[in-house]
Amino acid sequence: MSTGIKFCGLRREEDISYVNELDASYAGFIMSPKFWRYVEPNRVLELRSKLNSNTKVVGVFVDEDVSYVAECINNGVIDIAQLHGKESEEYINELRKATSAKAVITKVFLIKSAEDIDKAKASSADFVLLDSGVGGTGTSFDWTLIRDINKDYFLAGGLNPDNVYKAIVDYRPMAVDVSSGVETEKVKDYAKMMLFAQEVNRANSML
Repeated sequence: MSTGIKFCGLRREEDISYVNELDASYAGFIMSPKFWRYVEPNRVLELRSKLNSNTKVVGVFVDEDVSYVAECINNGVIDIAQLHGKESEEYINELRKATSAKAVITKVFLIKSAEDIDKAKASSADFVLLDSGVGGTGTSFDWTLIRDINKDYFLAGGLNPDNVYKAIVDYRPMAVDVSSGVETEKVKDYAKMMLFAQEVNRANSML
């Protein structure tokens, strides 16, 4: 299976045009107001209307009320809820109930040890995302820890055009997630996004 691309932290119409041109699988929007990349739901709806129809829209939430996340799902703002905080299994179950089980959920795990990988393996979320921190840190974790993971996962944290090829060839994630790694002065940089996509495609051609 080819590794998909998730460009995250999108905010502008230009960002959407870049995502479309590079045919990314996922478009990520920060939907927790405490972060500087925050985009409100109505704006996400506007931007989503300009996306390629085959691109899945991901809303990134950090310890938000279940009702807010459920509303974004039920109103068609997002396709996938990415939970990037301390959300528990009980939270995931509540979210499924609040969306009549429509919710597609990605739970994020910050990887610092093998124990964190075990927690990811045990999650009831549809997918897990393995990361080094919250909010586009630009740093990676010790990827050797993920050699034994046995479920589909997104790989994030410190990915950029220089290292994504090795990440895919060595670890074969379901998708790679990048935000600050394709930015210049906190703005999405098309040249970096294009190089990132080219490296992903090159790696996929080797698998």
